[in-house]
Amino acid sequence: MTFLNDNVLLAAVALVLEAACDYPAPLQRRIGHPVQWLGAWIAALERALNRPERSVRTRSILGGCALVLILAVAVLPAVFLQSALRRLVPPLGANMLLALPAAALLASRSLFAHVGAVVEARRREGLAGARAAVSHIVGRNPQSLDAAGVMRAAIESLAENFSDAVVAPALWCALLGLPGIALYKAANTADSMLGHRTERLAAFGWAAARFDDLINLPASRLAALWLTLAALFTPHASARAACRAAWRDAPRHRSPNAGWPEAATAGALGLSLAGPRVYGETLVDDAWMGSGRKEANSSDVLRALTLTRRAALLQIIVVAALAMIARG
Repeated sequence: MTFLNDNVLLAAVALVLEAACDYPAPLQRRIGHPVQWLGAWIAALERALNRPERSVRTRSILGGCALVLILAVAVLPAVFLQSALRRLVPPLGANMLLALPAAALLASRSLFAHVGAVVEARRREGLAGARAAVSHIVGRNPQSLDAAGVMRAAIESLAENFSDAVVAPALWCALLGLPGIALYKAANTADSMLGHRTERLAAFGWAAARFDDLINLPASRLAALWLTLAALFTPHASARAACRAAWRDAPRHRSPNAGWPEAATAGALGLSLAGPRVYGETLVDDAWMGSGRKEANSSDVLRALTLTRRAALLQIIVVAALAMIARG
């Protein structure tokens, strides 16, 4: 069980490091970010393999092969690096070094900044500015959103991405170390680029979409738990309502995962989230999460940020405590 103890410690250090520090800007300018590398690889595979003249069946098979290649390119270097460092460097030092790339694959600071930018844009530039800001974090058509819709969209994105960008990578890091977080991030990036039900990607991206659903199953429920517990320590939030909404509404969401953190957030803050939405020109008639107000505002986004930051802090505390217990 030593490897599991080391992985939990690695997750704890990576969470603390990412919460404290941004990805270095000079490094970003010089070599880019690991997710950008993954994105370039995924785009190249899609261009090479997803030829429109090929049959749906062929593109589906090639999409599965592409997913294997995407995961391999991310995981194999991580396996090599983790194995080498843990063989050559004392455990604490190895985990400190491994935490540097692991932290780069977490995204709480970026998430909170992008959601906060929607509120700031609304204050400075009105509805047009808020629509432009929210377009960076949601896939739906922002021009179809009124002021309340923009704020609901920001809160929904915050809740879903708390699971996808913070809880899930930390969970897979705690279970499998650097290869685990690399595998998760590769799968999640592949889904974000390929897992769309468009004419071009519906067949080719099926494997990426299904695999992402599978590996997010535990994290989405865990994210709802963190949000529910955080509501106990957040003014004007209800842990009981969060638990009730998640249990009642999440299974009715069109996604097997997104409904859990969205419903918990909605219940905790007394809101209704999700519901019918427009993606491109298509109306998606989704179920409502929560049974509170639909008229969300900037204050509700700030309350959601407070709740989610406390949920993220709670996760750090629990993972750090588990690491300390494991180390004896």
